[in-house]
Amino acid sequence: MDLVSLALEIGFSHAAELEPARLRALPEVRDMCAAGRCQRYDRSWSCPPACGSIEHTQERMHRYTGGVLVQTTAELEDEFDIEAMAAAERLHKAHFMTLARQARLLCLDCLPLSAGSCTVCRSCSYPDRPCRFPKRMLSSMEAYGLLVSEVCTQAGLRYYYGPKTLTYSSCVLIKA
Repeated sequence: MDLVSLALEIGFSHAAELEPARLRALPEVRDMCAAGRCQRYDRSWSCPPACGSIEHTQERMHRYTGGVLVQTTAELEDEFDIEAMAAAERLHKAHFMTLARQARLLCLDCLPLSAGSCTVCRSCSYPDRPCRFPKRMLSSMEAYGLLVSEVCTQAGLRYYYGPKTLTYSSCVLIKA
């Protein structure tokens, strides 16, 4: 399965193959979650602690043998161009939902890791009820302990594309 070509057809700005064996789940990234950087820690099935320990996420990622890193890069008018940032985020999430859906159809055992917390449901049922859509749920790369800039370097893509740009990154891991 050529996920890079599929990703580019879907509309991502950049895509590259990824080697799951090289991915490192870092406790310090997970610590940023616990510190409340995105306000989703202990509030979502897709986020820590519900998504599993750092050891669990490392072991889970290493079950896969291939993958793709995808990026959406937006041009900004200036560093305060909130509208362009929000539009880029919406576009990236829409493209990633399409890629994750296609990957799940083509490869029953895959692990999509998004940019940011799961947004499948308007409000998460955590912790009172089970996840409504466990087969569609998306954990973030950071929830799995991944330092996104390191993953970009490993895949041969840039993390930063220059002044007045913003890039969202996500990945899908598969059993090739």
